[in-house]
Amino acid sequence: MAAALGVYLGTRHGSTEQAAAAGRPHTTTAKAPPKHHAPAPTRPPRLVIGPPLVREPLSPPLTAKAAIVVDADTGRVVWARHPHQRLPIASTTKIMTAVLALRALRPHDVVTIDPEAARVPLVREGLRANERVQAWKLFYGLLLFSGNDDALALAVAAAGSRPAFVHEMNAEAARLGLRDSHFRSPSGVEDEDNYSSAWDLAAVTRVAMRNARFRKIVRTPRREVPWAPPTYAKVYVNKNLMLTRYPGANGVKTGFTTKAGPCLVASATRHGVTLIAVVLHSGNEYAEATRLLDLGFRTVG
Repeated sequence: MAAALGVYLGTRHGSTEQAAAAGRPHTTTAKAPPKHHAPAPTRPPRLVIGPPLVREPLSPPLTAKAAIVVDADTGRVVWARHPHQRLPIASTTKIMTAVLALRALRPHDVVTIDPEAARVPLVREGLRANERVQAWKLFYGLLLFSGNDDALALAVAAAGSRPAFVHEMNAEAARLGLRDSHFRSPSGVEDEDNYSSAWDLAAVTRVAMRNARFRKIVRTPRREVPWAPPTYAKVYVNKNLMLTRYPGANGVKTGFTTKAGPCLVASATRHGVTLIAVVLHSGNEYAEATRLLDLGFRTVG
């Protein structure tokens, strides 16, 4: 916004009327416009902090191409393997989608399902074009069932269009300092040019877990949701098996495509310590996330 210029009209010795009555010429004095300095660029927050507390490689080694475990409260890296390697991340993309959509949409905002969302490929829960759904239901579909139609429906509702939302995803990644990330879709269904790293996923998960709505959803193993006829009700079962297999587990998100392989972002809390573990393209994502969390609690807890 352009700065307004403050202008003073008058004379040093009185008003215009006084100057005219005294026979003196009327003079106009304008204040110089204030000097404006461009604000210093805002530095991205330090969401993940190295070096790792544990430097020794794990034995036996992980099968994951990249992995990390961090203290969720401080962002300190406990252990990492290829943490900045850029890899396809499949549906763990939806963590960023949730961060932005939760900011834009209140729980009971009514979303009209965009026809494009009803046609999105691969995993979808079966949203119907132009049906009206409260946003909170779509968030459970997004983060438990991992519906690609939920992701696109929320993206269009939050930003007006798919391209606008993807632009916001990349702008938010830049603002958060996620240098290893680029997004091409709100769902992660497209591997081409949609990538991140273990480091960046841990960072954006720290941001997501600050939101109480996000935390409540991702720690839910199962949710029955009422629906308008002819559906009447849907049952979402969380694909994150850590919730029932690992004591203290409270999130976060799974992902899989043929190119990305099994991906998992997991979190757990014990004795007041919360950890976030990320494994990408793993041969056994649950066992390897368990090993990382166990190491983290031995080190930090």
